[in-house]
Amino acid sequence: MLIRKTEYPHYSFMKSTNFKWILLSVLLCGSGGVALYFLWNMFGITKDLTVQVETLGLNRSTWPAFIAYFALVNPFIEEYFWRGYIGLQTRSLHISDLLYAGFHALILIGKVPGYSIIFGLSVLVFAGWLWRQVAREDHGLLAPVLGHMAADFTILMTVYIVIIG
Repeated sequence: MLIRKTEYPHYSFMKSTNFKWILLSVLLCGSGGVALYFLWNMFGITKDLTVQVETLGLNRSTWPAFIAYFALVNPFIEEYFWRGYIGLQTRSLHISDLLYAGFHALILIGKVPGYSIIFGLSVLVFAGWLWRQVAREDHGLLAPVLGHMAADFTILMTVYIVIIG
């Protein structure tokens, strides 16, 4: 991934041509965790989610580092891969949007019912498409990375608050 020439060079993480793309990406995507918090009961999330995440090694003391990594580091890697490496400069839906959604929806299996997985897939396809469009229009990955950070942070904080307290 670091060797192959992509549409976006490594320095594109710090590039944005218009602050409106950053604002749109952060506000829209950051609202995902807020919505999850208020709609938690509608998604039919399994009652043993606490036990499931504890089997992954996530507890009161490890959650902060997990959130920090997935909100501050992982969005750079993912955006470079999904939008920079395999993304395509097209306005229409692209297979990479579907692959992105499917990859992320895997985490939902066994934690929510089918209707919530379908809803999650729809939201994730839209997010993948949106971030690809923002990257295309803004000629850089800064706005998608910051939006991804906002989404991951608010979603993970919601899960943490609900299951840890």
